[in-house]
Formats: sequence, C-alpha cells, structure tokens
Amino acid sequence: MSLFRLPALSFALAAVLALLLTLLACADPARNLPEPLPLPDPVKRTVSYHDDVRPILETKCLTCHSCYDAPCQLKLETAEGLVRGGHEKEAYDGSRTTAQTPTRLGMDAQGEAAWRALGFHSVLESDAEHESLLYNMLALGKQRPFQPNSRLPDDLELGITRSNQCVARDEFDDYARKHPLGGMPLGVTGLSDKEFSIISAWLAQGAEIASEPTRANDAEQAVIDDWEAWLNQDNKRQQLVSRWLFEHLFLAHLHFADLHAADERPDRFFQMVRSHTPPGEPITPIATPRPNDPPAGPVYYRIRPVQGSIVHKRHITFPVDDGLRERIETLFLADDWRVDTLPGYSYTERANPFVTFAAIPPRARYQFMLDHAEYFTRTFIRGPVCRGQIATDVIRDHFWAVFQDPDHDLFITEGAYHHRVAPLLGLPGQDDDLLKAGSHWREYRDRRNRYMTLRSEAYAAAYQDGASLNQIWDGDGHNTNALLSIFRHHDSATVERGLIGRVPQTIWWMDYPLFERTYYELVVNFNVFGNVSHQLQTRLYFDLIRNGSEHNFLRLLPPGARKVELDDWYRGSGQLKSHITYAPLDNRTPTAEPFATDAPKQELGVRMLERFADINVMAQDAINRCADGDCQRPDQPEWIQETDAHLSRLASVRAEQLPGIRKLPDASYLRVQHENGERTVYTLVRNRAHSNVAFMLGEELRYEPENDYLVVYPGIIGSYPNFMFDVPANEVEQFSRHLGVVEKQDDFEALVMRWGVRRTHPDFWNVLEDVTAWLHEQRPIEAGVFDINRFENL
Repeated sequence: MSLFRLPALSFALAAVLALLLTLLACADPARNLPEPLPLPDPVKRTVSYHDDVRPILETKCLTCHSCYDAPCQLKLETAEGLVRGGHEKEAYDGSRTTAQTPTRLGMDAQGEAAWRALGFHSVLESDAEHESLLYNMLALGKQRPFQPNSRLPDDLELGITRSNQCVARDEFDDYARKHPLGGMPLGVTGLSDKEFSIISAWLAQGAEIASEPTRANDAEQAVIDDWEAWLNQDNKRQQLVSRWLFEHLFLAHLHFADLHAADERPDRFFQMVRSHTPPGEPITPIATPRPNDPPAGPVYYRIRPVQGSIVHKRHITFPVDDGLRERIETLFLADDWRVDTLPGYSYTERANPFVTFAAIPPRARYQFMLDHAEYFTRTFIRGPVCRGQIATDVIRDHFWAVFQDPDHDLFITEGAYHHRVAPLLGLPGQDDDLLKAGSHWREYRDRRNRYMTLRSEAYAAAYQDGASLNQIWDGDGHNTNALLSIFRHHDSATVERGLIGRVPQTIWWMDYPLFERTYYELVVNFNVFGNVSHQLQTRLYFDLIRNGSEHNFLRLLPPGARKVELDDWYRGSGQLKSHITYAPLDNRTPTAEPFATDAPKQELGVRMLERFADINVMAQDAINRCADGDCQRPDQPEWIQETDAHLSRLASVRAEQLPGIRKLPDASYLRVQHENGERTVYTLVRNRAHSNVAFMLGEELRYEPENDYLVVYPGIIGSYPNFMFDVPANEVEQFSRHLGVVEKQDDFEALVMRWGVRRTHPDFWNVLEDVTAWLHEQRPIEAGVFDINRFENL
C-alpha cells in the first residue's frame, strides 16, 4: 500500500467511527443526559394509604390517570383502580375492528383476581429482582427533573394521541433505557422529596390499602330508600317512567339538594344503576355496555354513592330534592295515559326511543329535558363520546343553543304528525357489523332526510307567517337552562349557561326530536368500547343532527338570506357534502321576524340578547360585548373591573388584527392576583375558524387561522387546561398588550417565561391547585380535579 493512501483510509475509518458513535448515541437516549439524581430515603414511620398516599396521588397523578382517558387504563380515582393496575389496551380506540370487553371500575369485575383475568397487571407488586412498577416510574421521574419553566424536548410525546407504553414490571428496564425522560408524573414538575419518600416507604411496607368505601350517612340513606321505593313500584306506568328516567340520569352525579345549602358542596355524590337485586339488598350491577342493553334478568333501579375522588371532566351534576319528585309526578303521572305492554330491549326498541316510550306523553319527556337542558347538553358535549379531535370535528368552536317552545313543537302538539314521523327517527350504531356499516348509514340518513322533508312541510302549513322568536322556549320566564353556549376546544368541548361572547357564526335551535336523538345517539347508545363501525355511524349521524339544528335556526331569517348564510357555513368541500348528505334547505317559507339591515343573522342575534335578557346569565357580557367603552363588570371590585377592561382588548377581535391569538392553545387559565391577597381566574378561549365542519377528518384543510378570535370568560371553562398564565393585577395591561401583538416565536417565548406556567414551572402544581380551589369557592357543587393530559408544551 502506498503511503499517500493512508490519510484517505484514516479519514474513512474516522468517518465510519463517528457514524457508529452517532448511532450508539441515538440508540441510547440517556447518553447525553446528566447523571441521574440520588433518590430521597423513605420516611421512617408507618405510612397510611388514605391519610398519606392518596392525597399525593390525587394532586400529582389523578390529573392524568382518571376516567376513560387514563393512560394504560390505570385509573386512580379509587383505591380499586390502583390495585387493579394497568392494561396494554386503551379504552378509547377508534380503529378497532371488534368491540372490546368493557372494563369499568365498580361494574365489570370485582376484586383483584377478576381484573387479572381480564389482562390487567399490577403496578404495586415487587419481588426480589424487581421494584414495583409504580416505584420505578416515580423514581425515573424523580431522578431526571427538568429545568425550571423550560420547554420540554420536542421528542417527548404528550397529549391524548400519545402512544402509551403500557409495560409490566419486568419490562421496565427496557422502557427506562428507551425513555429516560418518561418517568412519572410525565413531562411535568415531579414529586417533592417528601412526597417521594412517603410513597416509597408505603410501597416498601407492603402497599397496604384498607378498604374504606364511601357510604351514605343516615340522612342520605333515608333519601335513597325513599327514591328507590318510588322508582321500583310495581305498576307498568311507573316502570316505564322509571326506565326513561334511568336512561336519562345514569351519567349524573346526583346530589341531595335538600340536605345541603345551595352554595355548599355536599359530602357525597350518588349515581343510579340497574341492579338484579331489589331495594334493601346489596346492589348487583347489571354490567351491560349500554344502559338500555338487554338486562338478562330482573331490573331494579338503585342509587349508590360515587366512589373515590371527583374529577371535573366526568362530574356532571344533577340536583335531587322533593321539588324534583313533585315535578316528575306532575309531568309524567298526572295525565291519564296507559301502558298495555312494557317495551323490551330489542334492536329496534333501543334504536328508536320515540317508539319505545311512545306511551309517555311527549310533552312530559321534552319538558323534563328542557328543565335540565344544561345537564343533558353537557352529557353529550362533555361526555364520553366527545373525546378527541375526530369526535368534535363536526361542531363549531363557539355557538349558541336554544330550544323550541313545547307549545310550538309539532311533535308535541300534533298527534297525526307525531305518529307519521316517529318511525323515521331511529338511530344507527346498534349493529356494528363492519361489512354493513355503509348500508346501515345510508338507510338511517335517508330516513332522516325523509323526516326533514315532512317536517318542513308540516311547519310551513302550521306557521304560514313563518318562524319567530315567540317559538323559542323562554325558560317559562325564569329557567336559565333555556340559553346555552357551547365551546369546542379542538379535542374536547364545554357547555355553559347564557349566551356568551359575540353573536357566533352559527346558532342551534333544537326541538324535541333533535334534543332526544342527540342524547340517545351520543350518550345512551354510545359504547366507549365499541368498534370502528359503531363509532363511525354514531358520529356521522351527529353531523346530521347539527345540520338539522342549523336548518331550524335558519327558518328565522328572511328566505333570501338563508342560502347565503348556509353557503357561508359550508364553504369549500362543505358544498359537496350539502348536496350529497343533507336534506334540502327551506328557502321558500317566510319568517315572522322583521329585519331592517343587510346583516340579518347579526340583527337577529342582537335581538335575541335583548329579548331573552331576563333569563340570560350572561346578559351583560361586558368583556366580550363591550359597548361604548363600558368593558367591565360593575358588581366587581375596582381591581377586577380594571382587569376586565384590559382583557377586553383581546376579546372578539379577529386574529388578523391580533396575531398573538394564534400563539395560544384552545383553553388557557389565567390567574390574576392582587397585592391585597385576593385573586380571580379567567379562561382565554381561542375559537378556531373553519370553512366548514362537515367532516370528521381533514380539519387542517378547512382551517382559517386569520379568523380565529378569543372569548375571555370571567371564570373557568373546560376540564382540560391547555396552559396557564399567572399575572399580577398591576401587570395585566402589559400582558394583554404584549399578547395581542406578539408574532415572533422569540417574543412569545419571552412572554411565556415572564407570565406563563409551563409544565416544568416550580409552582405548576401550586397554581393548578389554587385554580381548582378558586373553582371550589365559586362553584362548589361543580368543582373537581382538572385533567392535564392536554396541557401543551408551549
């Protein structure tokens, strides 16, 4: 070999060696990380699960590990969930081809052995060779903390779309090697030394958990006994009414309003279940996937305490008192109607509640839902079906919902029309055969569109002068459930009373068939563990329901303006969907509403605000509907009024004029603290604009970021904060000015470093706990633990 070739050969070897070193570094993610920190020693005393460990888990772990969202199905609301452990399969899976075995705590299995038989693995067990999975995950997080208030590495996957690594105990070492920053709590300021020492001592002491189920006290048990006796009376009318009530309240967290003050949080909440055993005996739950599936035995309606911690996302409350009983008996049982044969639980009976419960006067059913419209709307907007972007892609980010007055709902008032259309109101999704999904969908779509044609004809004949605001339910002059605002936060959604914010792009006007179908399709008949066919049919039909609510509202506009408005809602690809899927728009019948401008929808929206001001809890939304510079709530302290005024500059302005809006996630909590020690909380709700919301996929293709705008809500909206800001009251003006104009990422980074509370902020848990405490002070009955699975890495 000649000497002049040696340098080239050496260079080639060096290059290969460098490549190998690079590959080795990539294969070992921990290679470039600092050495792990030493772990604190366990405490030297006996540790109690209920007194010492549970408060830590509730503060630092429950914020992710709860409800169906819980990673690896490790649910920590109750001790039973901790003992049950984790599972390799997630509860939510929109792609599975076969339905999954339900795994609901307190329902589908009892005891650790039963859960092991269903494939759950322990997170508490240890042996001579392995620490428990819980210890190892917490230790990994404790050894590798993040820099205070730093942005997390981009390759640390977060959010509900994260591919969770549901490892068992003997697989942990491989997990830790591949995911050195994947300790728990994930991607957030971790446990304090004291907290880790307590949990590690408890695990070392055997991780004992004394059984301490939540039980009703004597006063609560008396209420339960009374209601169970009433619900389980042995006559057909009562049995049918009780079934209808159960199917409408099974998701509710009941509270006995006669036993606590109106502004006081009850000690316990309760839930209705179907049981094979009668009142007075231990409850044996009927563990069917849906509340109207065949029970395979006798059915009794029972009430039991909600076990464990209360998490906000599933905490949909419902008051129970003597007044409710009187109202039910007046609505449902005062009239003389009869039941010859009780309905069963067949396919068709589950698919069409209008046929199943036809014997019960429809006015009674509709009025009960109107009385509690916020609760029912929350069940399908906040409930299990509305999880993930696909689930929420077919609703706008901000809209109002109002309801047809029962006296002007032809399904209620016209018997012949009712009997003609009721068979067309069946709902898809009961048959989850993948090969039949397309044909089933087309069948139910066509039925719905035939119904829409009949409905248009009937209303045109009954109201020849057209629709008017007189036909909107006014809450009987006092019920604030009549007016609702709905916000979509990309992959979750929220319902609040009142008409909040500026007049939105769309408004829903729901009658009884729309309201009941929405509830049954998205709540009663929805199976979280169902396959892709079931989930697809469910959400496609919801698209039809939204369209029907929009069409009903458009009847209030001048005929010539309806198509213009509808075309604006269904621009681009939405035009094609309108022609293929939806029923034709009624653009011939007149409206009974007068109009004086060339912006009829805006004019009508303002008129609605004026007309229904007495029942609108946000009648004076000074921040978002600031008029003549009066941009603050007059009933608040001066420092809060000043804060309102500063934040109002951000509200209801298009992102084209306020580019900083584009930097915000969907829902950010803003804590404002005054020097006197007082504080208040706002939610900055970013409403994203789209050319249409007619499809479950392809949102980015329909997104119009220049038309985004903020609603600044004085309070808390949503169960899933995407970010938090913590701003002194004397800096709110500066914060709002900077946020409105910031465009460059470096400038936004400076804003976040000054006022943002990132996942890694040393006070992250303190701020989140204080925001939760503030909600307990303001709305004690509705408060619960927030979920940070969607907290973004800004």
